[in-house]
Amino acid sequence: MDIRITPAPLRGRIAAPPSKSAAHRLLICGALADRPTRLLLDGSNEDLEATARCLEALGAGIVPFSGGVEVHPLSRARREGPLPCLDCGESGSTLRFLLPAALLLGGGSFGGHGRLPQRPLSPLREELEAHGARLSSPGSWPLEARGCLTPGHYRMAGNVSSQYFSGLLMALPLLDGDSVVEFLPPLESAGYVEMTLRAMARFGVRVEPRERGWRVPGRQAYRSPGEIRVEGDWSGAAFWLAAGALGGPVGISGLEMDTAQGDRAMMALTVLAGAEAAPDGGMLAVRRGRLFPLDVDVSQIPDLVPALAALAVLTPGTTRLRGAARLRDKESDRLAALADSLGALGAHIRQLPDGLEIRGQESLPGGVTHGWQDHRIVMAAAVAAAGCRGPVVIRDVQAVAKSYPGFFEDYRKLGGRADVIHNGE
Repeated sequence: MDIRITPAPLRGRIAAPPSKSAAHRLLICGALADRPTRLLLDGSNEDLEATARCLEALGAGIVPFSGGVEVHPLSRARREGPLPCLDCGESGSTLRFLLPAALLLGGGSFGGHGRLPQRPLSPLREELEAHGARLSSPGSWPLEARGCLTPGHYRMAGNVSSQYFSGLLMALPLLDGDSVVEFLPPLESAGYVEMTLRAMARFGVRVEPRERGWRVPGRQAYRSPGEIRVEGDWSGAAFWLAAGALGGPVGISGLEMDTAQGDRAMMALTVLAGAEAAPDGGMLAVRRGRLFPLDVDVSQIPDLVPALAALAVLTPGTTRLRGAARLRDKESDRLAALADSLGALGAHIRQLPDGLEIRGQESLPGGVTHGWQDHRIVMAAAVAAAGCRGPVVIRDVQAVAKSYPGFFEDYRKLGGRADVIHNGE
């Protein structure tokens, strides 16, 4: 599907989508719990549907109701016979979180599409194989994981993916012995591990922090709290913060100020860039100020790079976003994709080995671009399009369904003029 955007200011009020990161973790904790859990969330997306589908394949029940889903626990009995087939779609979170969980039950056969089969799994693969798992050879797909996870000492580099640590931390408390999970500094995206620990704590599971990792007592049980509301998503809201900083005012409801989501940093960064952003009557209010370019180490907040790039291309001066080498292994090579997609609109972007250098302008000419089959690239292009002098066509915008299916509906609520192009017209 293609969208034609006629540039118009973005201003008004919207509700943040539910946090994909929080919902993944709560779905898994609920499936490992002692009794059903009701998750209150307004809407879903392709990645969450992938996690729900895989949990059902493992034996959990995911029952929708008008305000969310009820998660019925899976049986913890270890299975014999054929491996369950787990279709992860294009969700790296689903694969990395559920590999250890499936090995509590004897394993699973993990499938998926897009760039997922090419995304890295080391050093998680090696640690699982050192603790009872047998994985099919690297490069083979579907990925078959057999065996049962054993307690012990797990040690991985901290600068590859925080999802490796989160998946282990959720599974290890259910083993019959204690474990230690150690990271080799630095631990990047540490806020996401904190999200995992907070989700587990809501189900009564304890983990003891150490200087470079965690001690995980075994023989624990996940105790359902009965009902949990899924908080709003700072990663998706980051694009509206960028839009508010470029024009606004924009008000966003549903965001928790004391969240563990690392992407909450977008509020501080928009202020640092010269915009105004502060809680106001239950909403986060963002409005334009005199904007300045930024020089930011984004190693702890890599998912903010697309929103920051959309802000930077319309902020005069040179912005540098550093520490983002991991973005080359996302749904797209996001550094190359941003340089190409925003460059097609007239932006001046130079790729660095681990980031971007962006020479911002007051406005962009516009033109035809594409979303690289990556939800965050599409959203970045749409926010930048609002600051163009001429119309913008974005090809293949359906990728937003991965994390934010209602993105263009909310774009229109803010006054954006985005029309679906039918039959190439």
